[in-house]
Amino acid sequence: MDAERLIGVSRHALAKSADALEVIAEAWQAQALAQAIGSQLASAGPKELRGEARELGEAGGRGCGLPDQPGLRLGDVRALQLTGVSDPRGTLTALGVLLGEVGIALVAVACDTDEEGLYWQCIEAMDAADESNDRVGGILRRLAAREREREREKERARDRESGWEWEWDGPTVR
Repeated sequence: MDAERLIGVSRHALAKSADALEVIAEAWQAQALAQAIGSQLASAGPKELRGEARELGEAGGRGCGLPDQPGLRLGDVRALQLTGVSDPRGTLTALGVLLGEVGIALVAVACDTDEEGLYWQCIEAMDAADESNDRVGGILRRLAAREREREREKERARDRESGWEWEWDGPTVR
């Protein structure tokens, strides 16, 4: 299944979470998805993004150690269904939204619980989601910079073809 579709399924499942344990399980699912998307982009994404994508995969992996969830089996891990990332920008943007929603849901659970263990589990999961979201933001900034540079190169090529060249002092006609 394509990454953006998996993210949509995860957002829907998070929104339907009825209790604290379901929210924790969905936070875990989101981290597993961040790990899978990071790994996919590191192996098959744009070359200049592979290092940061690898870091996203590692950050996602740190946040998705097997949760203490009754009934969650390895086959239930949505990230295992990932077949590819067709649109890196769209996928990363959607993943950032999912991770933000996970953070908000975890804050609500942490504020609502009297159980110290559950509270700290939420805090650790929020930290992991935040780290993954930071990595997503870094990759998106790198993508934007790459696109701006490509646009500048296209403009320079058009200018050269039309007889204009840019120097530090401004345009000159040759």
